[in-house]
Amino acid sequence: MSNPGLVKNYLAGAAIAAYRIVKWSDADGKVVQAAASTDALIGVADNLGIASGARGDIIRSGLAEVEYGGNVTRGDWLTADADGKAVAAAPAAGVNANVIGRAEVSGVAGDIGLVAIAPGRIQG
Repeated sequence: MSNPGLVKNYLAGAAIAAYRIVKWSDADGKVVQAAASTDALIGVADNLGIASGARGDIIRSGLAEVEYGGNVTRGDWLTADADGKAVAAAPAAGVNANVIGRAEVSGVAGDIGLVAIAPGRIQG
């Protein structure tokens, strides 16, 4: 069960699916679905998702429900895959990966898991 802290409302620059990781878009106050570990990850869309051009809530801190895009073990640092789903961050040696936080529960692709939101960067 999620336990969000800060929830902020943003304008969606493109459609954002429910439980997906988001990043900054091309303007202040605007977000889009994340698509890579190199994106500036800022939070997770709530359970409703957001239509393009609409406003919606993004969970910026606390525990958030997030859709997994692969096998995840509790404690893994999580980043975004090409669909904005959470995957275990595993950068190659010397390569940076932006992370949204740590997995609270283990799961597999398609599961709705939990992330303790703590945006940052790790290096392999």
